[in-house]
Amino acid sequence: MKAYINNEPYELEAGETLLHFIRRHKGEDYIPTLCDAPNLFPSGSCRLCTVDVKLEKDGPAKALASCHTFVGEGQYIDTHSDSILRLRKNIIELVLTDHPLDCLTCEVNNNCELQTVAAQVGIRDVRYPQGKNHFDRPKDLSHPYLTSDMSKCINCYRCVRACDEVQGQMVLAVAGRGFDSHIIKGMEENFEQSDCVSCGACVQACPTSAISDIFESKSVKVGQTVRTICTYCGVGCNLDVSVSNGQINSITAPYDAEVNQGHTCLKGRYAFGFYNHPERLTEPMIRKNGQLEPVSWEEAYDYISERLNHFKVTSGPDSIAAISSSRCTNEENYLMQKFLRAVIGTNNIDGCARVCHSPTALGMQRTFGTGAATNSVADIQHTDCIMVVGANPTSAHPVTGAKIKQFAMKHNNLIVIDPRKTELAKYAKYHLALRPGTNVAVLNMMMYYILEEGLQNQAFVDSRTEGFAAFAKEIRAIDLDELEAISGVNRMLVRRAAIAYATAPNAMSFHGLGVTEHSQGTFAVMQIADLALLTGNIGRKGVGVNPLRGQNNVQGAADMGVQPHQGAGYLDVNLAENIDLYQKFYGVELPKKEGLKTPHMFDAALAGKLKALWIIGEDVVQTDPNTRKIIKALEKTDLVIVQELFLTETAKYADVVLPGVSFLEKSGTFTNGERRVQRVQKVVEPIGNAKPDGQIIVDIMNKMGYAQAPYAPDTMLEEISQVVPFFAGITWQGLGKNGLQWPVTKDGQDTKILHAETFKRGKGYFEFHPFAETEELEANAKDYPFILTTNRDLEHYNCGAMTRRTHNVEINTEDVLWINPVDAASKGIKDGMMVCVESPRGKVDIKAFITEGVKLGILSTTFHFPDIMVNNLTSDVMDSEAFCPEYKVVAVRIRKARKGMMVTRD
Repeated sequence: MKAYINNEPYELEAGETLLHFIRRHKGEDYIPTLCDAPNLFPSGSCRLCTVDVKLEKDGPAKALASCHTFVGEGQYIDTHSDSILRLRKNIIELVLTDHPLDCLTCEVNNNCELQTVAAQVGIRDVRYPQGKNHFDRPKDLSHPYLTSDMSKCINCYRCVRACDEVQGQMVLAVAGRGFDSHIIKGMEENFEQSDCVSCGACVQACPTSAISDIFESKSVKVGQTVRTICTYCGVGCNLDVSVSNGQINSITAPYDAEVNQGHTCLKGRYAFGFYNHPERLTEPMIRKNGQLEPVSWEEAYDYISERLNHFKVTSGPDSIAAISSSRCTNEENYLMQKFLRAVIGTNNIDGCARVCHSPTALGMQRTFGTGAATNSVADIQHTDCIMVVGANPTSAHPVTGAKIKQFAMKHNNLIVIDPRKTELAKYAKYHLALRPGTNVAVLNMMMYYILEEGLQNQAFVDSRTEGFAAFAKEIRAIDLDELEAISGVNRMLVRRAAIAYATAPNAMSFHGLGVTEHSQGTFAVMQIADLALLTGNIGRKGVGVNPLRGQNNVQGAADMGVQPHQGAGYLDVNLAENIDLYQKFYGVELPKKEGLKTPHMFDAALAGKLKALWIIGEDVVQTDPNTRKIIKALEKTDLVIVQELFLTETAKYADVVLPGVSFLEKSGTFTNGERRVQRVQKVVEPIGNAKPDGQIIVDIMNKMGYAQAPYAPDTMLEEISQVVPFFAGITWQGLGKNGLQWPVTKDGQDTKILHAETFKRGKGYFEFHPFAETEELEANAKDYPFILTTNRDLEHYNCGAMTRRTHNVEINTEDVLWINPVDAASKGIKDGMMVCVESPRGKVDIKAFITEGVKLGILSTTFHFPDIMVNNLTSDVMDSEAFCPEYKVVAVRIRKARKGMMVTRD
């Protein structure tokens, strides 16, 4: 099919607009626009893109807005006729009557779309009288990041549409009519007072400086722009970082990024100030006479190698352990596990990837054969039903959360299984507000109703699964009365949700730590996978089981072998053939048994068996359960090495502190939650004498006699591709702008969808597991009748070490305790009052936030701030299969606090 641009024929694509057709053949700047943006739906409000369209060459012309008019076969399009040129010029003249002409002093001078278009259409003067109502609008400087000067607004409505269509927050709107029309925030509020989530989508969308930020991110003062990957969560947003004179100016989101399409959250866009914060660690330190003192790198390396060699000889390799970091690159995590195995001679390597998502890996491996996301987030566009279990993605994975929210608003077929009334729960058609710890009960009920209604995909079950008969028999025998009472969810609501999932042509699920961090976490993951098998929702677009990874490189750390039972590429380190493969590759003898998982490392330390522990980028004192136990274990360990950006709560107990660098100061790769391996590119030089974490590990490896080449992502990927089968075709250059989703074949072909034709284990496996109460409640519920569950807030990340050193701390200043109004009244607790929360392990004082977001008997809080140390309350209970800590069910009791200070007890 063809159409004509200025009488020249060009191929057209079905379903494309005139504007897309013209730009595809003539370039992005060929047709001027002001209301158009790459990630917004066509609006047609500015009319600058108007072109003349004729059905035949000599026929009559009709002026049409090209942005929302579809091109037709055989059409003749005149893009620059005299009448069209006059129209465009007239439009800009009218806009300029209500716009201050202070271009030379404007922050977006020479980077202003209005300025560019005015020059493009040939504006030399304005024939119309000046407007009267917009120039005196006061600037809004109320927000820690966002600013506005509505005298610069041209009413293109891009900001409103970005807030609606990209973030789905609906904060911005248009008030007034005609010449009085203007942009408002909330109910004519300022940014700080409104429900703005600070994502900056409106800033990036605004073609002028009407809405901007404190970094003046649209200014042209930048020296260069470097594309890299965000460090804050498993979404893996691409970032364009603007740099001049070795300093970061601002961050924007590239429109051509497949992961985030020009969007990111406030952490990715604005929370980068930590990288050069005055509290950054810049020198190695060794504890001398009870104090940490700065030393040279050479002294630090000598001390570490001498001490590790001593313990290796006197107490054996298994007296040494390490905890690596999901904030580090794939290459650095690979090196750390290699160091432990090939240099020290132990499998005592673990990380938060296994600590938090080990039930996901184990559960999906048992069911499918592979423990990673089956699909891509982009498949949301192709699904008919979404089920979110134990996750709050609008806070923890905001860009993915915004996409799910958009789906919910448009399709009204969202199922949320969560004890809290999360933001997504408010948009859900079915919110199953279960008691924390009862995922297994509710998921079994869902599968009961699918079988009872005959909605299983029997053809898929028969051809691609095994174990169904025994599984179905057990499911049909469950006691619905008992499970309904245990979970607190009405069975009819469960039934309706189950039918919605099973009858949707395509249904996909997302799950998070609210599934994994339970005593039955692995079994719950297996049930989510069983739901997909039962309904045939696996192996094609718009379906699948998709874990939401908490930190930026959780998937990658696990892929690289940062776990005591599996080496790089998930090969079992207990099997002789795998040990032989690794030994030949590393060129040394390796340990023959699996190592200690993180909680067992601390047990070994308390027993006097663990002599040395190296921790990279994990604040275990603040984030691991049962804080007092962790502190005692660190105090009893002879050598604690902490590699960090800041002197964290954990670093305060270290014998050696090594200054690592942030994602902005090094290169490598991160693997996001959809198995996408992407390039992290160094933006600025390391602060002070800090070194890339990978280079520190390499230096120690060489110091201890193992020859390892200097740290570089291209050579490290070359090594990794030889031992990790699903990285076989990954090279630094081959990753390109948008990365590749593993498995990647040797010829560079990646995989968007897993299990399309077969499962890695052959057939999908059904296995029934009944609900079992957690030991935490069985032992303590009588004396501690409330259940505390932990979560994450939008503004902060994990222990908050980075975000607390940015303006984010001005938006979210403290951890608070969610309490149901009835529970609060029964204890005489008022909103904002300090509450004493006590568990069998300790107690803390924390401010009350009274809300119906939690049900009776349920409490919820975060652990972003070290002055509270919420993990003094959490227990040693773990998932029965994968040993993931049970952060989500803590037996507590509450009362009004006597004082507003934290209290702990041994």
